[in-house]
Amino acid sequence: MNFLKTTLAAAALAVALPAAAGPIVLDFEGIGDLNPVGDYYNGGGGTNYGVSFSQDTLALIDADAGGSGNFANEPSPNTVMFFLNANNAVLNYAAGFDTGFSFFYSSSVATTVTIYDGVNGTGNVLGTITLAAQGFDNCAGDPSGDFCNWTNVGVAFGGVAKSIDFGGTANQTGFDNITFGSSTALPEPGTYALMALGLAGIGFTARRRREQA
Repeated sequence: MNFLKTTLAAAALAVALPAAAGPIVLDFEGIGDLNPVGDYYNGGGGTNYGVSFSQDTLALIDADAGGSGNFANEPSPNTVMFFLNANNAVLNYAAGFDTGFSFFYSSSVATTVTIYDGVNGTGNVLGTITLAAQGFDNCAGDPSGDFCNWTNVGVAFGGVAKSIDFGGTANQTGFDNITFGSSTALPEPGTYALMALGLAGIGFTARRRREQA
């Protein structure tokens, strides 16, 4: 069972620019369904944080919101990020960030995310986050997507990080609310309002219900 079952070609490596000070959050809203993330946060349409993503990194919109995503309950509706190629799953932040890093994820496989002090997954390892396979566990709220459980994980580290390798997660793991400068993911302002109203997030690949798997 995958987030996306169609073979696609994603675009564009990007060159990072100076980043904003303080914690920042990437929620992938506004990129569009199955569009490359690439330069979106590097002068390509979204806030220019100087953050770029490697080839085969796509945004995916929940099927309940008109996209092709087979997921539910994402922390900031309705868009998440995933990779089609585990050998090309790197985020670059050339200006660097310190203190910590965190994100929400939903996954059908166990894997790791590794933080480096060089670009393109090079240099010294500053931190590693182990991800358990939990995407289908204990779901509530929006039941229409198979990847329906999202977990917030993070790590604090010393030094200045410049890249993150999400290797081993091709088409099996989704990410949302990637946060730099904090080891705890920060919800978007609109998310606080939704929580106050008691609303659940909605929300990976051409949508397939469990009974069709």
